[in-house]
Amino acid sequence: VPQLGPQLPPRLTQQPWHLLYSTARDGFSLRTLYRSGARPDSPALLLIRDTEAQAFGAFSASAIRSSSGFYGTGETFLFSFCPELKVFRWTGRNDFFVNGDVNLLMVGGGSGRFGLWLDGDLHHGGSQPCETFDNETLSHREEFCIQDLEMWGLP
Repeated sequence: VPQLGPQLPPRLTQQPWHLLYSTARDGFSLRTLYRSGARPDSPALLLIRDTEAQAFGAFSASAIRSSSGFYGTGETFLFSFCPELKVFRWTGRNDFFVNGDVNLLMVGGGSGRFGLWLDGDLHHGGSQPCETFDNETLSHREEFCIQDLEMWGLP
């Protein structure tokens, strides 16, 4: 979280971030992650470590929640630590920021590809280059197994 501070919108850089959800504490469930979210207008930071020890994730300017369509703003971004921090910001080509239901959470998209996706039991996910962020694959593989996942937000 400290390394990501300078990448966040200026209004959030001095805010106290709190751990809202952790697979280690709360189990592996996308439903539980949604229930753990903060206020609807609160930003969220997803941090993921896969079984190959790669760390990456997403920042959303609005709470991570179940939705019937894509939501979010151009402040949303993807990032990876492979090995140093790389940030992938909105390209302006589409507004496929965040979309999720009980079976799937997606961040970024276009042409049938998602910058980051997580399944409903938070065991598997994937990452592909997408039009929203023009990102690299965040993990070593396009599909990965999740070892740890945390969601941080503002109180």
